[in-house]
Amino acid sequence: MRRPVSVRVVGPVQWIALPALAVMAGSIVLATPVEMFGLKLPEPILPMVLAFAWPLIRPSMVAPAVLFGLGLFLDLLWGSPLGLWSLSLLGVYAIVLASRNLLAGQETQILFGWYAGCTLLAFLLTYVIVSLNAGNAPSILALLGQMIPTLLLFPVASWLIERFDDGETRFR
Repeated sequence: MRRPVSVRVVGPVQWIALPALAVMAGSIVLATPVEMFGLKLPEPILPMVLAFAWPLIRPSMVAPAVLFGLGLFLDLLWGSPLGLWSLSLLGVYAIVLASRNLLAGQETQILFGWYAGCTLLAFLLTYVIVSLNAGNAPSILALLGQMIPTLLLFPVASWLIERFDDGETRFR
């Protein structure tokens, strides 16, 4: 006698809402003014992981709206110009979505190269916008201090892609 096969249906709550809430909580925790041994907590752009992983998991109309909201949240949290991080995150989402067919099924090293390239492009865009807005170029060391921890978050993006990629086969 055959056993029924269970199908794991992954809804938007599991792959959009919960990671977005986790990113918001992580951003708040990392923005606390804690200093140990003269060092402060890093402030990576946690939504960058979602901007890279979501278009590879499943194209959605909800994901860009959530990324826009997360970008505004970061702008309000850090006091940057409104729309700065929203523009960068949506740019990363658009690039990965446009190249989704090329990236589907690629090795982890290739995905890291794309993640690094998208992260560098997003930080370059924000650097240019902040430079034009302030009339003065920000510190390169501060930029690297934020970009390197963001690049080190790639294993989380890879885990999200592996975890939710096989959740539902309707979108293939």
